Amino acid sequence: MKYYLYNPLANNGILKYNIGAELIDASKLDYAEFFQGLKDEDEVVLVGGDGTINYLINHVDTDSLKNNVYLYGNGTGNDFLYDIGDTPGHEVLLNRYLKNLPVARVNGKEYRFINNMSFGIDGYCCEEADRIKAGKPNKKINYTAIAIKGLLYAFKPCTAWIEVDGREYTYDNVWLAPSMKGRYCGGGMMLAPGQDRFSGKLTVVVYSCPSKMKSLARFPRIFKGTHVELTDMVKIIEGNRVYVKFSRPCAVQIDGETILDVTEYSAEQK
Repeated sequence: MKYYLYNPLANNGILKYNIGAELIDASKLDYAEFFQGLKDEDEVVLVGGDGTINYLINHVDTDSLKNNVYLYGNGTGNDFLYDIGDTPGHEVLLNRYLKNLPVARVNGKEYRFINNMSFGIDGYCCEEADRIKAGKPNKKINYTAIAIKGLLYAFKPCTAWIEVDGREYTYDNVWLAPSMKGRYCGGGMMLAPGQDRFSGKLTVVVYSCPSKMKSLARFPRIFKGTHVELTDMVKIIEGNRVYVKFSRPCAVQIDGETILDVTEYSAEQK
């Protein structure tokens, strides 16, 4: 049997496609119990986006999955689908992408992630989007507009102390310092164009600049991945073990899910 688990929070609660099957409200399920009760031949389709995958990998041991699990893309950002060169609106088999996922540690808790663990203005954008959704649940979120507002005045860059596989770095005026499993974050920003999710490593991308206007003027290059050519303000560091500390608390986002008031995080890809 094939089960369709619908995330009612994905895409602001709007189902963009006629799935043609009975949908189960995933928010009312105990995921661990549900998957344990499946027969070997059963299949599961997740109807949602990056946050829907993130919920699965943090509630089920996906390294030991016995059933085929698919994603039917219906998310807001769909960065995972961008990364694997696919599009929303049909079923994509997930199993090979759910193995050996990296672990982030934030405020004493562990989280697995499928796309990225991001610190800086990307976290601010998710924080601001959550605030907008709380007031106007059906409002379409324009992440680009939020990022521009952050770059102009709302987000203050930080000093970042970064350690990757024992190598230490310090950067001032940091706007972004994510650890990337995939290439994309923030709904289509190609932050790490050279990242291979099967390489066994993470890519840390440091975007730093003292000038707000220069940071804003160059920011659109992130959407095509050409920002990495700006070596005066973008640094790329690859490794397995990452530690990042900021000079003040900021919001972080893990696959689009927000955690507030964070001063440091670590991430590890074994």
